[in-house]
Amino acid sequence: MAKKREALDDQVRERIARALEDLEYGSIHIVVHDSQVVQIERTEKYRLPPEKAESKNVSVRASK
Repeated sequence: MAKKREALDDQVRERIARALEDLEYGSIHIVVHDSQVVQIERTEKYRLPPEKAESKNVSVRASK
């Protein structure tokens, strides 16, 4: 039984590591029931580059 438990632990670690791969902004949520990991959720956020202040001024002037 200990080998089966070890294999499950290794599998959980591997899945968590895969969920973390290439994650720049976001979160990993691990759900545990009765001391067992039952679910791994990955939420990823994409950050867009900020607009340049200069381009904002041009569009504001053009709309007036």
